[in-house]
Amino acid sequence: MTAYVRLDVAGTIATVTLDNPAKMGALSLAAMRELTETFHEVGQRSDVHVVILASVGKVFSAGHDLAEIHGADESTHRELFDVCTQLMLTIQRIPQPVIAKVQGLATAAGCQLVATCDLAIAAETARFATPGVRIGLFCSTPMVAVSRAVGRKMAMRMLLTGEQLSADTALAHGLVSHVVADEDLDTEVVALANQVASASAATVAIGKQAFYEQLDLGTVEAYEKMSEVMTANASLYDAQEGIDAFLEKRDPVWRHDQD
Repeated sequence: MTAYVRLDVAGTIATVTLDNPAKMGALSLAAMRELTETFHEVGQRSDVHVVILASVGKVFSAGHDLAEIHGADESTHRELFDVCTQLMLTIQRIPQPVIAKVQGLATAAGCQLVATCDLAIAAETARFATPGVRIGLFCSTPMVAVSRAVGRKMAMRMLLTGEQLSADTALAHGLVSHVVADEDLDTEVVALANQVASASAATVAIGKQAFYEQLDLGTVEAYEKMSEVMTANASLYDAQEGIDAFLEKRDPVWRHDQD
């Protein structure tokens, strides 16, 4: 337990909770550092196969703490956005898939946080926005994650208007992967986490890394690189065990490592 972040591990599922409801889940410099440290810690744990990112309160995250930006000098601004960048990159670089559990408004860097996670389940009353343009501070860093999650026209619509998207609209444009009734959010997130955790952790880690790597490559280069990845993957114990289990019509027994 830190000032803003809780870490709970149950079986192979870790839940990282942003616990700052008085500030509407604001991503202050301290909160972002604690989140980054917590995700880094989780990423080192072989017993954790999937991570849920949750938040306490009616708002998932209101984004950066504007009180820290207001009146600060350039070096402070740069530090804030650099730390935010490291948080987002850490989420994508840890081997475990991260599922955002969105129960309320996710705005600006809070929306960036959702877009950065590998999966996102939103309650049907959740809302999403990048409203920085309305206060003279364009959501340029949130734009990186959002524009990679939704199409260009929707990304620009969000960035230029700052309007809030409903959960269903966010789903239709790829910002979230699931929308569920508010009362089912807890159950559905755990069910998805268990489904992901039931696979080989070694295979999932390879797949997550490969997914983000190939996104930045041209088609030919991506196929060449992913052929190398699949060749290496096929040699793993878990791959051979999974194929054996399929052919023998039994459940696989994973080793979960890449040896």
